[in-house]
Amino acid sequence: MIRFHTLDVFTETPFAGNPLAVVLGADGLTTAQMQTIAREFNLSETIFVMTPRDPAHTARVRIFFPTAEIPFAGHPTIGCAILLAEEAHQGDFQTTLTLEEEAGLVPVTVSRQGGRISAELTAPVLPYPAGGTPDRALLAAALDLKPEDLGPHAPSVHEGGPRFLYAPLRSLDALARARVVEPHWSRLIAAHGVDSAYLYAPGEDCDYRARMYSPTGGIPEDPATGSASAILAAQLLANGAVPDGTTRLTLHQGVEMGRASTLRLTIEAKGGALTAVRIAGSAVRIGEGRLRLP
Repeated sequence: MIRFHTLDVFTETPFAGNPLAVVLGADGLTTAQMQTIAREFNLSETIFVMTPRDPAHTARVRIFFPTAEIPFAGHPTIGCAILLAEEAHQGDFQTTLTLEEEAGLVPVTVSRQGGRISAELTAPVLPYPAGGTPDRALLAAALDLKPEDLGPHAPSVHEGGPRFLYAPLRSLDALARARVVEPHWSRLIAAHGVDSAYLYAPGEDCDYRARMYSPTGGIPEDPATGSASAILAAQLLANGAVPDGTTRLTLHQGVEMGRASTLRLTIEAKGGALTAVRIAGSAVRIGEGRLRLP
């Protein structure tokens, strides 16, 4: 038997945000066993915690979709760091953890003040453009929208560990109407070597509200996508929305699916280039138990 915890991430409200399973003491598990356990939980991601390769670091972790391993993801990193920090500290605290992920080292600062806990990660890879420019007509058709619903930014593909297609929309109404439509969706993702699309529009109570679809990755819609939110920095930079200096943005996701999430994106830029990207949010514990090994 092996221990696990479940948390809701990017929220302070139980049963909101993005659910996460954290499996502890996973050193003896094979890749096949991890994938089987991730399929059993059937959450957008499951993270497995192991002894670090370097004892100066906090832990080595591996992250799985229900269908495949991924090199980096935000909500598992935030949720796992909060869990590990809470297990190690009582009362108010601030601490920095270093997680060894497949994409690289991820430092995470976790703080608890007055009972409120939050964590901020620094993206292990600075995001960059990749995969070309999507055809606007095909993108609109794949999302059951009209071409005029797209904009004002240009759609594009960016990478920073994982890769996402970014679809800027003009209104929250267009964001609410968007849905995946075949065969246009499969044509779109095949053309750009992605399996996920991140849609965003100007928000009313935040800077941007977003939705993320990845049906071929086993995630029809994701309530909160930390990696896509971090890589959004490259999309915003490419569209002239990130000046030099520090830009702080509040992102909401999961609203349309009834799992409201709040993510805080900090972008550092100098000379028209990204120098650092950070994602912050909270998490709340939901359950824990023991799992038999496959």
